[in-house]
Amino acid sequence: MVPAAISTSTSIASCPSRRLPRRETQSHSRPLSTVSSHVPKSAVSVSLNSIADYPDIRTCECFDLHNELVPYGKAWAWQKELVRQKKASIQSDVDCPDTLIVLQHQPVYTMGTGSSEDYLNFDVKNAPFDVHRTERGGEVTYHGPGQLVMYPIINLRNHKMDLHWYLRSLEEVVLRALLSAFSIKASRLEGFTGVWAGDEKLAAIGIRVSQWIAYHGLALNVTADLTPFQWIIPCGIRNRRVGSIKGILGEASLSVNCGSGDAFVPGECSLVNIACDALIEAFAEVFQLEVCRKPLTEAFLSGKLL
Repeated sequence: MVPAAISTSTSIASCPSRRLPRRETQSHSRPLSTVSSHVPKSAVSVSLNSIADYPDIRTCECFDLHNELVPYGKAWAWQKELVRQKKASIQSDVDCPDTLIVLQHQPVYTMGTGSSEDYLNFDVKNAPFDVHRTERGGEVTYHGPGQLVMYPIINLRNHKMDLHWYLRSLEEVVLRALLSAFSIKASRLEGFTGVWAGDEKLAAIGIRVSQWIAYHGLALNVTADLTPFQWIIPCGIRNRRVGSIKGILGEASLSVNCGSGDAFVPGECSLVNIACDALIEAFAEVFQLEVCRKPLTEAFLSGKLL
C-alpha cells in the first residue's frame, strides 16, 4: 500500500482545463493500435527554444510520487480514469492539460496485450511477484524499487498524430536525461524500442493509444535490483542484458545521502531524485510543455481523481 504520508499536499497551483481553438493536427494513415516497445519541486518550464518562440505552449499537470512504491493496479486504474476523463472533455469540446505521473512500483511483472508466456522463466501460477496482463504493447517486463516509471497521459492531437514519432520522442526524453544528469551517452538500437548503453537496456517503453489519447509509458532502471529480470526474457529480447544507471556509474555514485525516505538506501535515493528531475525536464523540452505539479489529494490517491 502507498504510505499515507503522500496524501499531504503543498499549495501548488494546478493546471486548469479550458476551452481553446483546436490545433491543426497532422494526419496519419496507420490505424490505431497498441505499439510496443521527474519534475523539480517547483514547476518546470523548458522548451527546445525560448518560450517566446512558442506562445501557445501547453501545460501538463504532474503527479510526482517518485519516492513512493505504488501498487501497479492502483497506478493502472489512475491512468484509465484519466483517459476516460480526457475523452469526455474532448467530446464536450473542452481542452484539458496533458498529465504526467512519475512513481516507482512494488515488485511486479507486466505483460502486453499479446505477450507470450514463453518469455516467463516460471509458471505464472507460482510467479515470484504479481503478474498483470495489460492493454499496452510489448512483451513482459519487470517493475520494482529503484526503477522510475513515467506515465504520460497525453492527447496526441495536440502534439503529432504519429505513433512512431511518439515512441521516438519517449526515447529522446530518456536519452537527454541520461546525458544531462549523468553524462551517459546512451543510444537507440535499430529494430528495437527502448534506450541502450552498449548492449545493456536501460529503459523500456510500452504504450497504448485510444482515440489518440496515449497512456502507459516508460521505465528507467536507476538503482533497481536487476535479479528479477533473470526470471523473464525482458521485452522478449534474447541475448541482451538489462542495465541500470547505478551499474554504469559504479558505487561512487552512492556517496551522497538523500535525506528522508526510509524505504530507500541513502545515496541510491539521491540517484533516483536526480534522475527524476532530469526526466521531467527532458519531457518538458521534448514535448514543448510547461509542467506544473498538482496536489496529491485523497481523491486522487483513492482513484476517484476529482
